[in-house]
Amino acid sequence: METPETTRRGFYVAAIQGLGALIGAALAVPAAIYLLVRPRSQKEPQWVEAADVNQLKVKQPEEVVFRRKRIDGWRTINEKTTAWVVKMDDQSVVAYAPNCTHLGCAYHWDAQQMNFLCPCHTSVFSVDGKVLAGPAPRPLDRYASRVESGKLLIGPTIEKSA
Repeated sequence: METPETTRRGFYVAAIQGLGALIGAALAVPAAIYLLVRPRSQKEPQWVEAADVNQLKVKQPEEVVFRRKRIDGWRTINEKTTAWVVKMDDQSVVAYAPNCTHLGCAYHWDAQQMNFLCPCHTSVFSVDGKVLAGPAPRPLDRYASRVESGKLLIGPTIEKSA
């Protein structure tokens, strides 16, 4: 039996096909991982220390700035955010998300009127987050919150329904 000789042309064809297969694999493997592997965002919610409860006054909202880690797909972002914190009584504290439920504008506490006011579209909210006036479709969104050792811990956002 004769063995076929490898020609220069045959070698180049095999080399080009091999390189094409390597390039295809190099593109297909990351794409398959992106499509098939779930991101890490299904972790337990993170609780962040935001304020000292003893410093808060009853029914006096205070804007609190805190840092938290947020997972966005495959990226972990360390961000600074705010919450409006209201001490309802000596045992309970409520933390509201800082965005109006109408279009996401930032609202503020109006001390004279004793309510939250969104200046963009004049939505008005009571100290307990309920809609008093304006186009806002639902009460203010809240953060999950709990008190431990005199410190307010803030967790994920809880969207309030109307």
